Amino acid sequence: MDVSQVKATVLSLVREQPYVVGLLLALGSVSVLRVVYQTLSVLLQTFVLPGYSLKRYGAKKGAWAVVTGATDGIGKEFAFQLAKAGFNILVVARNKELLAQTASEIESKYKVSAATYSIDFAKADEAAYDAFGAVCDGRDIGVLVNNVGKSHAMPAYLVDTPKDEITDIVSINVTATLRVTYAILPGMVQRKRGLILNIGSFAGSVASPMLATYSGTKAFLSTFTSALAEEVRKDNITVEHVNTYFVVSKLSKIRKPSMLIPKPGPYVRSVLSKIGLACGAAYSGRPNTSTPFWSHALIDYALTLAGLPSVFIRYTHGLHKSIRKRALNKAAREAKSQ
Repeated sequence: MDVSQVKATVLSLVREQPYVVGLLLALGSVSVLRVVYQTLSVLLQTFVLPGYSLKRYGAKKGAWAVVTGATDGIGKEFAFQLAKAGFNILVVARNKELLAQTASEIESKYKVSAATYSIDFAKADEAAYDAFGAVCDGRDIGVLVNNVGKSHAMPAYLVDTPKDEITDIVSINVTATLRVTYAILPGMVQRKRGLILNIGSFAGSVASPMLATYSGTKAFLSTFTSALAEEVRKDNITVEHVNTYFVVSKLSKIRKPSMLIPKPGPYVRSVLSKIGLACGAAYSGRPNTSTPFWSHALIDYALTLAGLPSVFIRYTHGLHKSIRKRALNKAAREAKSQ
């Protein structure tokens, strides 16, 4: 069919079915306008609009912020930036020496109070969580950052994953979040004020073969956050799942920053400046999820527009097979050189 025939067919359809053509044009226009509106909304939230002030949660009013996994990377940066904002800080991690060092740095640099609690979330029992609850009792806790997390040593199929690695990932990523939140939330409900940040991962929104346990635990955080946020909305408590792409850290094993992979400082600043805004996750279908860092936000929104999860899952599978191969080759070389 040549161009003239196509043109004649279109004109004939317009004359014979004007209402159908009008409806199709209207639907097309609505679809285009919807995408334009959503895109502008994401861009405004990510680059222009400010989030809630931290004063809403007790900054500079004697309130405390609790940060888990607080002696390195993102967790340590959250502790420092929340101290700078005017919160007293309770840092929670496993290493007592690093905890004491972190608390000392916070007190000397920001002139706020800092306390520590040592707990190994992989092995924590009822007594350890009871003791943690006792440390929190009596403190005006305005912010909780559930940051502690664990991934796999390297990508591996579930059948090849060590049992203790699976157990540790679930204990740290799921059980610790539940138990720490359970200890702190009643006080927030009583005071009718609070902010809970659950630090997530793109692996929770895009299923990640060969990181299946880790991916599943991060998906849990998204659903848990949406449910809890609705429960405590009446109590003026903000619960937010922070969707995170790669950040320079020990967990990611990435040392060099780039536009897509920020250092902890810029990343945490973006999170704390966009509280209450979904940014790149605005139309992802994940209530109470935020993807605040600008490049992560654009990636998240692009994934939403593309709407091809199976394609991204297969791509991730291939990527992880390649990473595992390189990791095994490196281990073999190191073993040979010893």
